[in-house]
Amino acid sequence: MTTPFVGANDGGSSAAFLLEMARVLARRGNNVTYWLVFFDGEEALQRWSNTDGLYGSRHFAQELSAQDTLKQVQALILVDMIADAHLDIHREAHSTPWLSDIVFAEAQRFGYGRYFLNSPRAIEDDHVPFLELGVPAVDIIDLDYGPFNRYWHSPYDTVDKCSPTSLAVVAHVVLATLDALETTVSSRPGGTSS
Repeated sequence: MTTPFVGANDGGSSAAFLLEMARVLARRGNNVTYWLVFFDGEEALQRWSNTDGLYGSRHFAQELSAQDTLKQVQALILVDMIADAHLDIHREAHSTPWLSDIVFAEAQRFGYGRYFLNSPRAIEDDHVPFLELGVPAVDIIDLDYGPFNRYWHSPYDTVDKCSPTSLAVVAHVVLATLDALETTVSSRPGGTSS
């Protein structure tokens, strides 16, 4: 990109979250198979459009579809920019409503309503290629990073603007959402899936 940025939150927080999620999921009994996917190439090379941006997620969704394995994916939970010290995650408007309902209900159950705001905000992110192919998906993202979003895609996206508490809040909500989804999937005829 023409403007260099460190990426502590935009990129770094999701990677750190997935690494820790892998450790946690490996230690517990799971009723379904989980895939932890690190998407790359989200940013546009020239100008954001249907063909410029979301390179990694579009490719992965298309590959799964071509291999006829996409139907095994019961839901996609995308985490992006989740370490902001002033966490405010809006209900992403493109996300599958029933899946968003589970995420936001779990956030409320934990008392995290001040972080998970029930006001909608449409964001094109790596969940969109899956939605377009019929996979239920939810985007957990805080796209209000710093005053007037000043830290986003800037040299100010540094670790001191991030909070381990924010990562923990999102982790609690995601793990509770996974528990709710496991109950839903395992109660269906046929049982387990991704």
